[in-house]
Formats: sequence, C-alpha cells, structure tokens
Amino acid sequence: MVQKKIPNSIDVHVGGRIRFRRTMLGLSQEKLGDSLGITFQQVQKYEKGTNRVGASRLQNIASILGVPISFFFEETTVAGADAPNEITDISLFISSSEGLALNRAFMSIPDPAVRQSIVKLAKSVAKNEGLKGASE
Repeated sequence: MVQKKIPNSIDVHVGGRIRFRRTMLGLSQEKLGDSLGITFQQVQKYEKGTNRVGASRLQNIASILGVPISFFFEETTVAGADAPNEITDISLFISSSEGLALNRAFMSIPDPAVRQSIVKLAKSVAKNEGLKGASE
C-alpha cells in the first residue's frame, strides 16, 4: 500500500500566498505559468503545496506578482507545536473564495478607523460564537 505524501505546512502556506496574490491581480494560473516558462499544472502544484517552490523560482514569482519574497512567509509562525496547523489554516483561508472576497472588500475600505472597527466586530462575533458553542 502506497502512502500518500502530506505536503509540508510551509509549502502549503507559500502556495496559498502565491494563489492569493495571483488572484488579487486577476492573473490566471496559465498566464503565471507562461511568464515562468512552466505549465499551469505546475503552478497548481505550487499553490497546493504539493511541489516545493525553489528559491530562484520563488524570486521569479515574486517579481512577476510584484511583491517581496517576504510576502510569501507573512503570518507564519515557525516556533511552537501548533505552528503547522496555524500556517495551514491561514493558507486555506487566504486561498478560499470567501477569504479572497473578504480581503478584497476589506482592503477597498479607505478609512483605517473603519477597518479597525470591522476587526473589532469580527473578534467580538467570534468570541460570542465561541461562548455560544461552549454552552450547547
């Protein structure tokens, strides 16, 4: 019986950040692949974390997507036992349609005070939902 290889959580996170930025720019996997000289299937594998992105390839991707390499590692926690799950959760959210839609809407709000109010609201709702779930 062949055991399926589980992607490394950092690779999944980096892939999610690639997908997030690519979709924010309205760039298809095919167009990104063409710019890199690879197939869209290879881009899919990078985005899922199935294939690890090498350093020079990541530099090329960062250049095409107009971000520094550090962008792909933002919001990762490398220390601690819970790091892989946290990284994977963030990556999955960022690459989901809901996460992308929420981010686009949130970033289109020009007033930082309004954005901060939305963050406070979301934290409050999450806290209330957690309390509700604990009492059920």
